[in-house]
Amino acid sequence: MRVAAGLILASAMSLAMTGAAWSQTPTAKPAAATQAAPAAAPAAAAPAAAPAAAAAPAGFVNPPPPKQAPQPARAACNTQGALGVARTVEIDTTGGPGFGFEHFKELDFLRDKEVVLTFDDGPWPKNTPAVLKALADECTTGIFFSIGKHATYEPEILKQVYAAGHTVGTHTWSHANLNNKKLNEAQRKEEIEKGLSAVKWALGGISPSPFFRFPALQHPPEMVTYLGNRNTAIFSCDIDSFDFKASKPEKVIETVMKKLDAKGKGIILMHDFQKHTAEALPELLKRLKAGGYKVVAMRAKFPASSLPEYDQELMKDVKLPTVSQRPVNSVVTTVSE
Repeated sequence: MRVAAGLILASAMSLAMTGAAWSQTPTAKPAAATQAAPAAAPAAAAPAAAPAAAAAPAGFVNPPPPKQAPQPARAACNTQGALGVARTVEIDTTGGPGFGFEHFKELDFLRDKEVVLTFDDGPWPKNTPAVLKALADECTTGIFFSIGKHATYEPEILKQVYAAGHTVGTHTWSHANLNNKKLNEAQRKEEIEKGLSAVKWALGGISPSPFFRFPALQHPPEMVTYLGNRNTAIFSCDIDSFDFKASKPEKVIETVMKKLDAKGKGIILMHDFQKHTAEALPELLKRLKAGGYKVVAMRAKFPASSLPEYDQELMKDVKLPTVSQRPVNSVVTTVSE
Protein backbone atom coordinates (compact mmCIF):
# COMPACT_ATOMS: atom_id res chain seq x y z
CA MET A 1 0.00 0.00 0.00
CA ARG A 2 1.05 3.58 -0.42
CA VAL A 3 2.81 5.66 2.21
CA ALA A 4 0.36 7.51 4.49
CA ALA A 5 1.53 10.95 3.46
CA GLY A 6 1.12 10.05 -0.21
CA LEU A 7 -2.41 8.84 0.46
CA ILE A 8 -3.40 12.08 2.17
CA LEU A 9 -1.98 14.25 -0.61
CA ALA A 10 -3.36 12.13 -3.46
CA SER A 11 -6.80 11.87 -1.86
CA ALA A 12 -6.96 15.63 -1.31
CA MET A 13 -6.05 16.29 -4.95
CA SER A 14 -8.57 13.74 -6.22
CA LEU A 15 -11.35 15.17 -4.06
CA ALA A 16 -10.56 18.67 -5.24
CA MET A 17 -10.81 17.58 -8.88
CA THR A 18 -14.00 15.68 -8.14
CA GLY A 19 -15.65 18.70 -6.50
CA ALA A 20 -14.68 20.93 -9.41
CA ALA A 21 -16.08 18.54 -11.99
CA TRP A 22 -19.33 18.00 -10.07
CA SER A 23 -19.96 21.75 -10.08
CA GLN A 24 -20.36 21.62 -13.86
CA THR A 25 -23.67 20.96 -15.61
CA PRO A 26 -24.01 18.98 -18.86
CA THR A 27 -24.02 21.05 -22.01
CA ALA A 28 -23.12 19.07 -25.10
CA LYS A 29 -25.52 16.33 -26.19
CA PRO A 30 -23.95 14.51 -29.15
CA ALA A 31 -25.48 11.43 -30.66
CA ALA A 32 -23.91 8.04 -30.15
CA ALA A 33 -21.55 6.91 -32.86
CA THR A 34 -23.63 3.86 -33.73
CA GLN A 35 -26.25 1.54 -32.33
CA ALA A 36 -25.48 -1.48 -30.18
CA ALA A 37 -26.55 -4.99 -31.07
CA PRO A 38 -29.95 -6.14 -29.74
CA ALA A 39 -30.03 -7.43 -26.16
CA ALA A 40 -28.94 -11.04 -25.90
CA ALA A 41 -28.16 -13.71 -23.36
CA PRO A 42 -25.06 -13.48 -21.12
CA ALA A 43 -21.73 -14.19 -22.81
CA ALA A 44 -20.60 -17.80 -22.93
CA ALA A 45 -17.50 -18.92 -21.08
CA ALA A 46 -15.48 -19.33 -24.26
CA PRO A 47 -14.11 -16.11 -25.81
CA ALA A 48 -16.11 -14.89 -28.78
CA ALA A 49 -14.66 -13.71 -32.05
CA ALA A 50 -13.37 -10.14 -32.14
CA PRO A 51 -15.80 -7.46 -33.34
CA ALA A 52 -15.46 -5.87 -36.73
CA ALA A 53 -13.14 -2.88 -36.69
CA ALA A 54 -14.80 0.51 -36.37
CA ALA A 55 -13.94 3.26 -38.82
CA ALA A 56 -10.85 4.99 -37.44
CA PRO A 57 -8.42 7.71 -38.51
CA ALA A 58 -5.52 6.70 -40.73
CA GLY A 59 -2.70 5.23 -38.68
CA PHE A 60 -4.93 4.43 -35.69
CA VAL A 61 -4.41 0.90 -34.39
CA ASN A 62 -7.14 -0.43 -32.12
CA PRO A 63 -5.89 -3.54 -30.29
CA PRO A 64 -8.18 -6.57 -30.43
CA PRO A 65 -10.09 -7.44 -27.24
CA PRO A 66 -7.90 -9.49 -24.89
CA LYS A 67 -8.68 -13.14 -24.31
CA GLN A 68 -9.19 -13.72 -20.61
CA ALA A 69 -11.08 -16.01 -18.25
CA PRO A 70 -14.78 -15.23 -17.85
CA GLN A 71 -15.79 -13.04 -14.94
CA PRO A 72 -17.00 -14.87 -11.82
CA ALA A 73 -20.75 -15.36 -11.83
CA ARG A 74 -22.99 -13.66 -9.30
CA ALA A 75 -23.62 -15.76 -6.20
CA ALA A 76 -26.80 -17.81 -6.15
CA CYS A 77 -29.64 -15.97 -4.42
CA ASN A 78 -30.87 -17.63 -1.23
CA THR A 79 -32.87 -14.65 0.02
CA GLN A 80 -36.60 -15.13 -0.41
CA GLY A 81 -38.29 -12.05 -1.82
CA ALA A 82 -35.03 -10.32 -2.79
CA LEU A 83 -34.99 -7.73 -5.55
CA GLY A 84 -32.70 -9.92 -7.65
CA VAL A 85 -31.90 -9.46 -11.35
CA ALA A 86 -34.76 -9.67 -13.85
CA ARG A 87 -32.66 -10.10 -16.96
CA THR A 88 -29.13 -9.73 -18.30
CA VAL A 89 -28.35 -8.01 -21.58
CA GLU A 90 -25.14 -8.28 -23.58
CA ILE A 91 -23.84 -5.12 -25.26
CA ASP A 92 -21.82 -5.14 -28.46
CA THR A 93 -19.79 -1.97 -27.94
CA THR A 94 -18.46 -1.81 -31.50
CA GLY A 95 -18.58 1.81 -32.67
CA GLY A 96 -19.35 3.26 -29.23
CA PRO A 97 -23.10 3.04 -28.57
CA GLY A 98 -24.52 5.55 -26.09
CA PHE A 99 -26.93 4.80 -23.24
CA GLY A 100 -28.99 7.10 -21.04
CA PHE A 101 -31.63 9.50 -22.37
CA GLU A 102 -29.99 12.49 -20.67
CA HIS A 103 -27.77 12.57 -23.76
CA PHE A 104 -28.44 9.55 -25.98
CA LYS A 105 -31.89 8.89 -27.44
CA GLU A 106 -31.26 6.04 -29.88
CA LEU A 107 -31.17 2.91 -27.72
CA ASP A 108 -34.39 2.54 -25.76
CA PHE A 109 -33.84 -1.03 -24.61
CA LEU A 110 -35.33 -0.95 -21.11
CA ARG A 111 -38.86 -2.18 -20.62
CA ASP A 112 -41.37 -0.49 -18.37
CA LYS A 113 -40.37 -0.69 -14.68
CA GLU A 114 -36.80 -1.76 -15.49
CA VAL A 115 -33.75 -0.02 -14.03
CA VAL A 116 -29.97 -0.23 -14.32
CA LEU A 117 -28.04 0.64 -11.15
CA THR A 118 -24.78 2.50 -11.74
CA PHE A 119 -22.17 3.78 -9.31
CA ASP A 120 -19.40 6.30 -10.05
CA ASP A 121 -16.13 7.44 -8.48
CA GLY A 122 -15.09 4.36 -6.50
CA PRO A 123 -13.55 2.28 -5.25
CA TRP A 124 -13.51 3.89 -1.82
CA PRO A 125 -12.98 2.53 1.72
CA LYS A 126 -16.11 1.75 3.77
CA ASN A 127 -18.55 3.21 1.24
CA THR A 128 -17.92 0.82 -1.65
CA PRO A 129 -17.94 -2.28 0.61
CA ALA A 130 -21.22 -1.04 2.14
CA VAL A 131 -22.72 -0.68 -1.35
CA LEU A 132 -21.53 -4.18 -2.22
CA LYS A 133 -23.18 -5.58 0.90
CA ALA A 134 -26.49 -3.86 0.15
CA LEU A 135 -26.49 -5.26 -3.37
CA ALA A 136 -25.57 -8.74 -2.13
CA ASP A 137 -28.33 -8.67 0.49
CA GLU A 138 -30.86 -8.08 -2.30
CA CYS A 139 -29.13 -10.46 -4.76
CA THR A 140 -28.82 -7.68 -7.33
CA THR A 141 -26.12 -5.99 -9.34
CA GLY A 142 -24.83 -2.77 -10.86
CA ILE A 143 -22.18 -1.13 -13.05
CA PHE A 144 -19.25 0.49 -11.24
CA PHE A 145 -17.51 3.29 -13.16
CA SER A 146 -14.16 3.53 -11.40
CA ILE A 147 -11.80 6.50 -11.29
CA GLY A 148 -8.32 5.32 -12.25
CA LYS A 149 -6.54 6.98 -9.31
CA HIS A 150 -9.02 5.54 -6.84
CA ALA A 151 -8.47 2.10 -8.37
CA THR A 152 -4.74 2.38 -7.66
CA TYR A 153 -5.49 3.47 -4.08
CA GLU A 154 -7.87 0.56 -3.37
CA PRO A 155 -7.20 -2.32 -5.77
CA GLU A 156 -8.43 -4.96 -3.32
CA ILE A 157 -11.83 -3.28 -3.09
CA LEU A 158 -12.13 -3.13 -6.87
CA LYS A 159 -11.23 -6.81 -7.04
CA GLN A 160 -14.14 -7.47 -4.66
CA VAL A 161 -16.48 -5.60 -7.01
CA TYR A 162 -15.36 -7.75 -9.94
CA ALA A 163 -15.36 -11.02 -7.96
CA ALA A 164 -18.97 -10.39 -6.90
CA GLY A 165 -19.99 -10.40 -10.56
CA HIS A 166 -20.69 -6.69 -10.97
CA THR A 167 -19.77 -4.94 -14.21
CA VAL A 168 -16.68 -2.71 -13.97
CA GLY A 169 -16.31 0.28 -16.29
CA THR A 170 -14.11 3.37 -16.23
CA HIS A 171 -14.51 7.06 -15.39
CA THR A 172 -11.18 8.72 -16.43
CA TRP A 173 -7.90 8.80 -14.54
CA SER A 174 -8.56 11.75 -12.20
CA HIS A 175 -12.23 12.75 -12.71
CA ALA A 176 -11.14 15.69 -14.87
CA ASN A 177 -13.87 17.55 -16.75
CA LEU A 178 -12.96 16.73 -20.34
CA ASN A 179 -14.83 19.82 -21.58
CA ASN A 180 -12.23 21.97 -19.80
CA LYS A 181 -10.72 24.21 -22.50
CA LYS A 182 -7.37 24.09 -20.74
CA LEU A 183 -7.01 20.43 -21.69
CA ASN A 184 -5.70 19.63 -25.15
CA GLU A 185 -6.75 16.56 -27.12
CA ALA A 186 -3.74 14.51 -25.99
CA GLN A 187 -4.53 15.26 -22.32
CA ARG A 188 -8.17 14.26 -22.79
CA LYS A 189 -7.14 10.97 -24.38
CA GLU A 190 -4.68 10.38 -21.56
CA GLU A 191 -7.46 10.81 -18.99
CA ILE A 192 -9.51 8.16 -20.77
CA GLU A 193 -6.72 5.71 -21.54
CA LYS A 194 -4.76 6.02 -18.31
CA GLY A 195 -7.99 5.50 -16.38
CA LEU A 196 -8.56 2.26 -18.28
CA SER A 197 -4.97 1.11 -17.71
CA ALA A 198 -5.28 1.88 -13.98
CA VAL A 199 -8.49 -0.13 -13.57
CA LYS A 200 -6.92 -3.02 -15.48
CA TRP A 201 -3.86 -2.85 -13.21
CA ALA A 202 -6.03 -2.77 -10.08
CA LEU A 203 -7.88 -5.88 -11.28
CA GLY A 204 -4.59 -7.74 -11.50
CA GLY A 205 -4.27 -7.46 -15.27
CA ILE A 206 -7.92 -8.27 -16.02
CA SER A 207 -9.48 -5.88 -18.51
CA PRO A 208 -12.77 -4.28 -17.41
CA SER A 209 -15.77 -3.80 -19.68
CA PRO A 210 -15.49 -1.17 -22.44
CA PHE A 211 -18.09 0.95 -20.63
CA PHE A 212 -17.22 4.61 -19.98
CA ARG A 213 -18.92 7.55 -18.27
CA PHE A 214 -17.70 11.13 -18.66
CA PRO A 215 -17.20 13.04 -15.38
CA ALA A 216 -20.08 15.46 -14.74
CA LEU A 217 -21.68 14.03 -17.91
CA GLN A 218 -19.60 16.44 -19.98
CA HIS A 219 -19.28 14.98 -23.49
CA PRO A 220 -16.74 16.70 -25.81
CA PRO A 221 -17.85 15.63 -29.31
CA GLU A 222 -14.32 14.74 -30.41
CA MET A 223 -13.95 12.42 -27.40
CA VAL A 224 -17.28 10.78 -28.18
CA THR A 225 -15.87 10.05 -31.65
CA TYR A 226 -12.62 8.81 -30.12
CA LEU A 227 -14.45 6.37 -27.84
CA GLY A 228 -16.45 5.18 -30.83
CA ASN A 229 -13.21 4.37 -32.61
CA ARG A 230 -12.09 2.57 -29.45
CA ASN A 231 -15.28 0.46 -29.45
CA THR A 232 -16.27 1.78 -26.03
CA ALA A 233 -19.90 2.29 -24.95
CA ILE A 234 -20.67 5.69 -23.42
CA PHE A 235 -23.04 5.99 -20.48
CA SER A 236 -25.08 9.00 -19.53
CA CYS A 237 -28.15 8.42 -17.34
CA ASP A 238 -31.91 8.75 -17.15
CA ILE A 239 -32.17 9.46 -13.43
CA ASP A 240 -29.51 11.42 -11.55
CA SER A 241 -29.69 10.84 -7.79
CA PHE A 242 -27.70 14.03 -7.08
CA ASP A 243 -26.43 12.09 -4.07
CA PHE A 244 -23.31 14.27 -3.91
CA LYS A 245 -25.59 17.18 -3.00
CA ALA A 246 -27.70 15.24 -0.49
CA SER A 247 -27.49 16.11 3.19
CA LYS A 248 -28.90 12.76 4.34
CA PRO A 249 -29.72 9.29 2.96
CA GLU A 250 -33.46 9.97 2.92
CA LYS A 251 -32.91 12.72 0.34
CA VAL A 252 -31.15 10.29 -1.99
CA ILE A 253 -34.09 7.88 -1.79
CA GLU A 254 -36.65 10.64 -2.29
CA THR A 255 -34.87 12.05 -5.34
CA VAL A 256 -34.46 8.69 -7.07
CA MET A 257 -37.98 7.42 -6.42
CA LYS A 258 -39.66 10.69 -7.41
CA LYS A 259 -37.83 10.80 -10.76
CA LEU A 260 -38.25 7.09 -11.35
CA ASP A 261 -41.98 7.12 -10.68
CA ALA A 262 -42.29 9.98 -13.19
CA LYS A 263 -40.26 8.25 -15.93
CA GLY A 264 -41.19 4.64 -15.22
CA LYS A 265 -37.73 3.19 -15.97
CA GLY A 266 -34.13 4.18 -16.52
CA ILE A 267 -30.41 4.11 -15.81
CA ILE A 268 -29.88 5.45 -12.29
CA LEU A 269 -26.70 7.43 -11.55
CA MET A 270 -25.29 7.14 -8.03
CA HIS A 271 -21.83 7.29 -6.42
CA ASP A 272 -20.31 4.53 -4.29
CA PHE A 273 -17.84 7.24 -3.27
CA GLN A 274 -20.64 8.93 -1.27
CA LYS A 275 -21.42 7.97 2.35
CA HIS A 276 -25.11 8.93 2.00
CA THR A 277 -25.48 6.60 -0.98
CA ALA A 278 -24.08 3.65 0.94
CA GLU A 279 -26.44 4.44 3.81
CA ALA A 280 -29.45 4.94 1.53
CA LEU A 281 -29.02 1.89 -0.69
CA PRO A 282 -30.55 -0.84 1.52
CA GLU A 283 -33.81 1.10 1.85
CA LEU A 284 -33.73 2.28 -1.76
CA LEU A 285 -33.49 -1.30 -3.02
CA LYS A 286 -36.46 -2.26 -0.83
CA ARG A 287 -38.42 0.68 -2.26
CA LEU A 288 -37.60 -0.44 -5.78
CA LYS A 289 -38.86 -3.93 -5.00
CA ALA A 290 -42.03 -2.61 -3.39
CA GLY A 291 -42.66 -0.37 -6.41
CA GLY A 292 -42.49 -3.28 -8.81
CA TYR A 293 -39.19 -2.23 -10.37
CA LYS A 294 -36.78 -4.81 -11.79
CA VAL A 295 -33.01 -4.61 -12.18
CA VAL A 296 -31.33 -5.28 -15.52
CA ALA A 297 -27.67 -6.31 -15.62
CA MET A 298 -25.57 -5.01 -18.51
CA ARG A 299 -22.61 -7.05 -19.67
CA ALA A 300 -20.14 -6.30 -22.47
CA LYS A 301 -19.69 -8.77 -25.32
CA PHE A 302 -15.93 -8.17 -25.25
CA PRO A 303 -13.51 -6.81 -22.62
CA ALA A 304 -11.83 -3.44 -23.12
CA SER A 305 -8.46 -3.29 -24.86
CA SER A 306 -5.99 -0.99 -23.12
CA LEU A 307 -3.17 0.67 -25.06
CA PRO A 308 0.36 -0.53 -24.17
CA GLU A 309 1.82 2.98 -24.03
CA TYR A 310 -0.64 3.98 -21.30
CA ASP A 311 -0.11 0.72 -19.41
CA GLN A 312 3.57 1.69 -19.29
CA GLU A 313 2.85 5.34 -18.46
CA LEU A 314 0.72 4.25 -15.51
CA MET A 315 3.70 2.58 -13.86
CA LYS A 316 5.27 6.01 -13.35
CA ASP A 317 2.37 7.03 -11.12
CA VAL A 318 1.55 3.81 -9.31
CA LYS A 319 3.44 3.82 -6.03
CA LEU A 320 2.17 0.45 -4.87
CA PRO A 321 4.10 -2.84 -5.10
CA THR A 322 3.71 -4.40 -8.53
CA VAL A 323 5.71 -7.60 -8.07
CA SER A 324 3.05 -9.59 -6.22
CA GLN A 325 -0.63 -9.99 -7.05
CA ARG A 326 -1.31 -12.26 -4.07
CA PRO A 327 -4.51 -11.57 -2.10
CA VAL A 328 -4.17 -9.96 1.31
CA ASN A 329 -5.21 -13.09 3.21
CA SER A 330 -2.33 -15.04 1.68
CA VAL A 331 0.18 -12.44 2.85
CA VAL A 332 -1.16 -11.33 6.24
CA THR A 333 -2.51 -13.90 8.73
CA THR A 334 -3.95 -13.14 12.17
CA VAL A 335 -2.25 -15.49 14.64
CA SER A 336 -3.74 -14.06 17.84
CA GLU A 337 -6.47 -11.60 18.71
